[in-house]
Amino acid sequence: MSPELKRRIQLVLVIAIGLAALRSGYILYQRHSEKLAEKAKHNVPLNADYYVTPKKLYPYDLKSARQLIQQPVWVKEGYRYTYYPYASGHLDLTHPAGLFLPIEKVQFKDVVLAPSPAAHEKLMVALFEKDHQTFGVQIGSVAGDNYQIYSDEQFYIQDPRELYKHWPSDVWDAIEQRQMKAGMSEMQANFAIGMGVPERSDDPATKTVSYPNGGNPLVVTYHDGRAAVIKPGHPQG
Repeated sequence: MSPELKRRIQLVLVIAIGLAALRSGYILYQRHSEKLAEKAKHNVPLNADYYVTPKKLYPYDLKSARQLIQQPVWVKEGYRYTYYPYASGHLDLTHPAGLFLPIEKVQFKDVVLAPSPAAHEKLMVALFEKDHQTFGVQIGSVAGDNYQIYSDEQFYIQDPRELYKHWPSDVWDAIEQRQMKAGMSEMQANFAIGMGVPERSDDPATKTVSYPNGGNPLVVTYHDGRAAVIKPGHPQG
C-alpha cells in the first residue's frame, strides 16, 4: 500500500468517526431535550381553583331549604337573579325591584312558599330585608310533592374571599371595584362583572364572552383561559 493511499484511508476513517460522534451527540441531545420537555410538562402547576370545593346545602324540601337563613350567602352570578317586593304572602312578580350584584352578601330571613302564576305549583321564595322593605327571590318551585330547588347553584354559603384567598391582591382589588382587567380568569370576571354569555368559537384556546355588567356591557376575549382583549359591548335595548 502506497503512503498516499494510506493517508487517504486514514482521512476517510477520521471523517467517519467524526460523523459518528456528531450523530451520537445529536441523538443524546434530542433524548435529553425530550426528557426535559416531558419533565416540564408534568411539573406545570395545577390551577389552585381546581382544589376549591364550595360547600352545598342540598335542600330537598321547605324545611331543608331554610338552612339558607343560618348564615349569610353570597351571589354566584351577579346581574342574573331578580328580586321582587314581598307582602301579605305574595311575591309581586309584576314589579322587579332589582338584580343581585356580583358576590353580593345577603342575609335571608326566611324561606316560604308563595302563589305562582302557574296554578299547579307554588314558588319557593327566600326573603330578605333591604331599606326597611321585604323582598324575595325565587329559589325553586313545588308541584304536589315534587320539589325543584336550585339555591345551591345561586348562592355560596361561604365567603368567596376565603374560598379563593389564593388569588392575588390586585385581582381582589379589581373585583371589589367591579372592574375587569387583563389576565383575569372567567371565574374572576364572574366575581367582578357578573354573568356572561359565551359566543360560539371553533378555536378551543379562544373564547369570547359578552357581559351585560349591569347596563355597562363588556365583551371579553380569553386566550388559554385568561382575559386578553376587553372592549365595550352594545347595550341591549
